Amino acid sequence: MKFTVQRNTFLEGIQKTLSIVEKKTTMPILNNILLKTDNHKIKIVATDREIGLVADYDAEIITEGHVTVSARKLYEMIREIQGDSIQFESNESHRVTVTCQKIMYKISGLPADDFPSVIDDRGDVVFHTMKGQLIEELISKTSFAMSGDEMRKNLNGVLFETIDDGGKKTLRMVATDGHRLAIANADIGEESSFTLEKGIIIPKKGLNEIKRLIEDAPEEVSLGVRQGMCIVKTNSTMLRVSLVDAEYPDYRRVVPAEKGIVIKFEKNALLHALRRMSVVSSERYSGVIFTLSDGKMMLESTNPDVGEAKEEIEVAYHDQNISMGYNVKYLIDAIEVIDEETVIFEMGVGMKPGVIKPASNDEYVCIVMPLKVQ
Repeated sequence: MKFTVQRNTFLEGIQKTLSIVEKKTTMPILNNILLKTDNHKIKIVATDREIGLVADYDAEIITEGHVTVSARKLYEMIREIQGDSIQFESNESHRVTVTCQKIMYKISGLPADDFPSVIDDRGDVVFHTMKGQLIEELISKTSFAMSGDEMRKNLNGVLFETIDDGGKKTLRMVATDGHRLAIANADIGEESSFTLEKGIIIPKKGLNEIKRLIEDAPEEVSLGVRQGMCIVKTNSTMLRVSLVDAEYPDYRRVVPAEKGIVIKFEKNALLHALRRMSVVSSERYSGVIFTLSDGKMMLESTNPDVGEAKEEIEVAYHDQNISMGYNVKYLIDAIEVIDEETVIFEMGVGMKPGVIKPASNDEYVCIVMPLKVQ
């Protein structure tokens, strides 16, 4: 195989695979990417068996062929090359030569026949076109609440479903780690035929790859779901993600039926106040106590290992004194993703959860479980 390709194009293509290829594996070939020629283009293919990426790039094909080579080493070589054009060549012994001007690298590859199959040309997947920005926003507003506990397989990802409410069709993503719950919605219009009534669970790594692909994609992407697989396509790239085979908990039971104490805040003012409280927090001590009294709210954070912080904020509250505690990091995460300037914080009385959402709509809501106030 032999081809010539623009250095920046090749570098970008390889870089996109680095988060997919396995760093620690008993199968050395999963450290590699597959390079193959295809109709005046080169295909760059990467997989860890759970996620597969296939991308096409323009190149001058001199000799057809295919080979696999270390993604990390090839990336490091191309990154350090300063020229505009790269010549890539592999021989029958899978020995790869990379040349640019007076620079030449040689590296051993592995046979392409040993590489796991990623490309699936079966036509049984129905694709639906939608704005990539919608999916990106749903991911941003929920992914922070995913669980990191590998023992809780069904929470190591986001629930992706559609809601049909009287003709209004909504895309919804849900994430929870048992301590907080984030729900984000996006209207996709009545005419959309995309349906996920039972919902699917997209794993954390796959979700990150989908977001990365969409960030670099044109305005619209194609989305398809087949049993056990979610596929996202752009003009030149296809990403396949294996879904989590588990049942997601009934998150609706966590949503409070009654409103708590409703306080409106200017987003940045509350966010900065919480960040000031977080300065003294640690993994062991991460609580912030809200004490409401006539016309004001006191924020307090105490950490025996560091110190304490206090701040007073004026609020529209005129009732009995009451105190509630929450994890300060959870509140910061929930508020940061809100796009609006005004935030509503419904503080649950007693040990009822708090609810954070934008003031003008219910497209996003984050529910945070309280901490015991000493």
